[in-house]
Amino acid sequence: MPSLAEGFERADDLHAYLQRLLPAAHAGDAEAAWFVSRVYDYCAAHAADPAGYARDTEALARMGLAGSASMVAARERVAGRCRQFVPADGLGAGLVIVKRLEAAEAGSLAAEASLLAMGEPLEDDAGYRSALVERVRASADAEAFSALAPAMGLAASGDPAHAGQVAGTRQAELAWQLAACRLGMDCSAQGALMTAWCAHGGVCPPGANQDFEAALHAADPPQGGAETIKQLSDSLLGEGVLR
Repeated sequence: MPSLAEGFERADDLHAYLQRLLPAAHAGDAEAAWFVSRVYDYCAAHAADPAGYARDTEALARMGLAGSASMVAARERVAGRCRQFVPADGLGAGLVIVKRLEAAEAGSLAAEASLLAMGEPLEDDAGYRSALVERVRASADAEAFSALAPAMGLAASGDPAHAGQVAGTRQAELAWQLAACRLGMDCSAQGALMTAWCAHGGVCPPGANQDFEAALHAADPPQGGAETIKQLSDSLLGEGVLR
């Protein structure tokens, strides 16, 4: 039987996948509650205005700019998987936060990490933030690593809570994400993570079949390069954490 993560990645219809998750989530299953929030997050941009989303996708296709084809393909993938959601479902940042609070309270470390990244931590003090990072690192939980990654980039710069941790730079954020990929998250070009980045952030892999790590090497960020990011990722996956 596929895991919930595999089910999320493979589902052609995320509305139907959501219906299968909801009973367990309502019963307090932390992992189910986390993936409920991931569905809402993934589909929110399309669900808010499906017709407008389609028009924007068509406009991108007509522009014919470099990278447009990748963005169009990613947006079409989102639209197809989220096709049953409608504006009345109320998907948006507010609902995502509510669902992640529910998941975190049920015990989802990924949801707790995501709330920190969204600026809505369960506790707002330095000791909590520092300890949360260490709990994520010790967990070897790919979902938690990925959820925490945005909080460990420039958002963490100058925060004494993260002194001595892999934090505070764009390279640090990418290192946490790379570690998540190495721990088993689907970071392929067709996976949910890369699709969302491309569809809604314009961050698309240079090659149609490049995964996150291959895209990282192809881009070779100038602020330290892919090798620095790899070394930081290696340090996160050090002693006591499964590779």
